[in-house]
Amino acid sequence: MFGSVKQIQQMQQRLMQAQEELGRQTVEATVGGGAVTIVMDGHQKVHSIKIAPEAVDPADLGMLEDLIVAAVNEAVDKTQAMAAQQLSALTGGIKIPGLGM
Repeated sequence: MFGSVKQIQQMQQRLMQAQEELGRQTVEATVGGGAVTIVMDGHQKVHSIKIAPEAVDPADLGMLEDLIVAAVNEAVDKTQAMAAQQLSALTGGIKIPGLGM
């Protein structure tokens, strides 16, 4: 039984380290041919949003808003894929609830 408990504790430690590492890793999502770029970390916190000057048209703010939404959604998809790949390597492909996979 001790071997099992020790293995579980080691797995928990590795998962905690993986979660910390995800917070340090970032992804970049660019849409509209470079009009909007989002940088987001593995905890899905936005670090920056860059908007190209030519993307700002006061007569068509709806297009810019749509580009921002698309960039955020793409960044979220990338962070989820990054987390799933990193955590899957630790869990042997077993999906564990609450780990963002």
